[in-house]
Amino acid sequence: MAKWLLLDGYNLAFRAFYGMPELTRADGFPTGALHGWVKSIWRLQDQEKPDFTLCFFDLGGAQDRLALHPEYKANRKETPAALEQQVPVIKEITRAMGLVGIELEGVESDDLLASQARALANAGNEVWIVSADKDFAQCVNDRIKIILPPPTANPKLGWRTMDAAGVVEKFGVPPEKIAEYLAIVGDVSDNIPGIDGCGPKTATRWLQEHGSLEGLIAAAATLKPERFREQVAARAEDLRRNLKLTTLRTNSPMPWVAPGQPDTAKLFPLLEAMEMKSTLAEAQRRYTGQQELF
Repeated sequence: MAKWLLLDGYNLAFRAFYGMPELTRADGFPTGALHGWVKSIWRLQDQEKPDFTLCFFDLGGAQDRLALHPEYKANRKETPAALEQQVPVIKEITRAMGLVGIELEGVESDDLLASQARALANAGNEVWIVSADKDFAQCVNDRIKIILPPPTANPKLGWRTMDAAGVVEKFGVPPEKIAEYLAIVGDVSDNIPGIDGCGPKTATRWLQEHGSLEGLIAAAATLKPERFREQVAARAEDLRRNLKLTTLRTNSPMPWVAPGQPDTAKLFPLLEAMEMKSTLAEAQRRYTGQQELF
C-alpha cells in the first residue's frame, strides 16, 4: 500500500508566514509565506518520500459547530493581510507542483482531513498528518501518525513525529480519549470553554479514574477535588456539547481530485512572476535537472 502525507494547509501556511522574514516582490507584494511554503513541502517530500500528498484548506464552514456554540472560534484574530494576499498564490503553486488541494464550502478542513486519513488507513495505507493542531491526536492509530512542524518559537527542534505512545506521553490519555480530554480542559484556540480551573493533569486523572466523559459526569457528586463537584454537575450539558465540538467528523464528504504531476509550464513562470529566484532555481533543478543562472 501507499504512503500518504496529508497537510493541514492553513496551519502550515501560518507557520510559513511567521517563520520567514518579511520578503516582498519589487512592487511590495508579500512573498515570505510563499518561500516558506515551498521549502516546507520540499523538506517533507525529501524526508518522508511519500507516494502521494494532499493539502487541505478551509473555505469557511463549521456551520454544525456554530449551531451548537455560536461563539465557536469567535476569539480568533483576523488573518494578517499579508498572508491573506498570499493564500491564493500558495494554492496555485501547490497545484502547479502536482499536489492535490482539497477544500469544500461549509465543511472544516480538519474534518475533511480526518475523514481522508481514516478512509486511507482503513484501506491499508500508511498515513502521516502534518499539523501542529492537537485535535488530530484523536486520529492516531497503528496506521495514522502525526508529523509536528518545528515550533515557531524554537525552530531548532525540527520536524517531529508522534505515534499513539507519543500521544499518551504528551497528553496523558490515548488517542481515543483526546476529544473527551479537550472537552474537559477546553480549547482556547477554538473558543471552547472547559471546566474553570481544571488543568491537563486533573482532566487526565479524571479520565483515568472514571473512564469517559459520561463517567465523569455520573461521578460529579463524589468528584475530587471537591471544589469541582458543583461545576461539573451544573455544566454536564456544556461538557456534552464540548465533546461534539472537539470530535472530528470522520464521515465528512471527501471531494476527490486525482493526484497529478508537476506542471513546470505553470510552476516556473509563477515562481518567476513572484520574483522567487532561488526557489525557481531549486524547482528547475528538482523537476528538470537544470538550473538557470541569474
